[in-house]
Amino acid sequence: MPRSLVCLALTLLAPSMAPAQLATRPTLTLAAVKQIVNAAEAEAVRNNWSVSIAVVDEHGELLAFRRMDGTSFASVEVSQAKARTAARFRTPTKALADRLTAGALVLLSIDGVALLQGGLPITVNGTVIGAIGVSGVTSEQDEMTAAAGIAALRR
Repeated sequence: MPRSLVCLALTLLAPSMAPAQLATRPTLTLAAVKQIVNAAEAEAVRNNWSVSIAVVDEHGELLAFRRMDGTSFASVEVSQAKARTAARFRTPTKALADRLTAGALVLLSIDGVALLQGGLPITVNGTVIGAIGVSGVTSEQDEMTAAAGIAALRR
């Protein structure tokens, strides 16, 4: 039997396979990230706060960063760690800090986890698509600034 007939016979006898369904999900665009960072910075300016702002994708990889004038250099790393933690754990960093306070000491064994308030996941229809982390003022003020950034997406 010629080779082309064998290939044709195998193709016809093979079970037909439907194309796999691929997930479609929202993702942060550069325009959305700029909107988040600008809104967070505007909140900080309104309150006369000097902060560092980091926005990451759903995996915790940096998409944008801004350090306002007069912000401490330590806040650079802290803001990014807060954002990364919120994205990777898919929860506000305050929730993790509260778990630590309640006795979940195992959290201390995880490298790179920021157990400080000020990191918030960015969600669309219940799916985490990224996170924002802010550092430079009190933890509560950091979180308020981060929330203002996320609120800009909802407008």
